[in-house]
Amino acid sequence: MTIEAHDPSLVAAGQRRVRLGMVGGGEGAFIGAVHRIAARLDDHYTLVAGALSSAPDKALRSAQAIGLERSYPDYRTMAREEAARDDGIEAVAIVTPNDQHAPAAEAFLEAGIHVICDKPVTTTLADALRLKALADARRRVFAVTYNYSGYPMVRHARRLVLDGELGDIRLVQVEYAQDWLTEPLEATGHKQAVWRNDPKRSGAGGCIGDIGTHAYQLAGFISGQTPATLCADMSTFVPGRRLDDNIQVLLRYASGARGMLWASQVAPGNENALRIRIYGSKGGLEWQQEHPNQLRLSPFGKPVQTIARGTGAAHADAARVTRVPSGHPEGYLEGFATLYSEIAQAIRAARDGRPGPVDAAVTFPTIDDGIRGMAFIEAAIRSSSGGGRWVDL
Repeated sequence: MTIEAHDPSLVAAGQRRVRLGMVGGGEGAFIGAVHRIAARLDDHYTLVAGALSSAPDKALRSAQAIGLERSYPDYRTMAREEAARDDGIEAVAIVTPNDQHAPAAEAFLEAGIHVICDKPVTTTLADALRLKALADARRRVFAVTYNYSGYPMVRHARRLVLDGELGDIRLVQVEYAQDWLTEPLEATGHKQAVWRNDPKRSGAGGCIGDIGTHAYQLAGFISGQTPATLCADMSTFVPGRRLDDNIQVLLRYASGARGMLWASQVAPGNENALRIRIYGSKGGLEWQQEHPNQLRLSPFGKPVQTIARGTGAAHADAARVTRVPSGHPEGYLEGFATLYSEIAQAIRAARDGRPGPVDAAVTFPTIDDGIRGMAFIEAAIRSSSGGGRWVDL
């Protein structure tokens, strides 16, 4: 049996779109286009302004290429002038290299504008904590786009854990393997590789910040477990590279559960191989990002089940963020769009003076998730630099 696909645009029927701005994401940038598509997919936003590059001429050229209404030479000017307009932006998407996340977010929060920031949220835990204090003081939404938490079958997996279907959680295994940095791509001038391997722009973490934090956030989102301590081994295999390209982390959770996290950008044969397995006293589950529409459930002593997105077997938590019937794949862009749609509900609630979205099922990563990601990075660096010792989170 199939269920009717949910149309997230109906959630806000009759409500005007959120006016959105963007910082970064100009020509040559991958993630900016992803955010723009995601923001429009469910019809909740209109992109009206941007500072799409730190180079003013490139920013203007990039804005003209996508038909953007208002282009600014820098984000500080944009924050100031948009805040002064009656039709100014209500939220900004920050899709720059990591070192610009904190100063850009601060400028827009100070101007009273909601923030949607790519991960990792900053380059230091101290900056993340400072941004949280500012967002709380200004009562602004601060979302962080850990997009994999938007997939329908991830939502289904989370619900299985919340409902006790797996019993007491014992083991959490998560990995994210890529191969695109197996050779020194940054030495060729490749834009994405260059800044990701520059400590001044990426922060102290390379692979751990780029994809390790995705794996870490996903593990916590589904399992509901909070690590208490970790032991990390961070490696740099490519000669001359300045940041880690492979990490292996042991996790001890406050509940007594144990976990392992592996992230690598030097594993030939892997593209975006994000995979999570969780085992409890009553069963286990497995989900893979490259096959996102299926979830493997293994109740102990019973036949293994494969649950497909868009079918009657999928939980309501998955159905509410499903757009098309089963057999029509949903994936990366739709996962991003789910977060944007959930965030839009929070922004509209703030617009109307309500404490939160009307729909209690709305969930998306916030500045708190960003803080946990930065705490993970800094703890792993402390552990690895100390010879792989156990450290507190």
